[in-house]
Amino acid sequence: MAIGARDFIDKLLVEKYAQEKVDNHDENALVSKVNADDMMSAMNCSANTFRTMLALNNRLTMVCYGVVAKSAKYVQTEAA
Repeated sequence: MAIGARDFIDKLLVEKYAQEKVDNHDENALVSKVNADDMMSAMNCSANTFRTMLALNNRLTMVCYGVVAKSAKYVQTEAA
């Protein structure tokens, strides 16, 4: 598998930024700005909300199927 620019614009970008140097490796850049426990708590809350929404959606779908089935009027047609 080849790595590199595939088209003209990519080649120009590679040439433009080939010699650029980045120096952002200070101590503050390596420290997380977000508490891991807070992030896990937020993700857990979001997942629980989504799981509840899926369960409610499934229950509502079943109720709607039941209402449609009960209100359906079946008409007998003559056999040909």
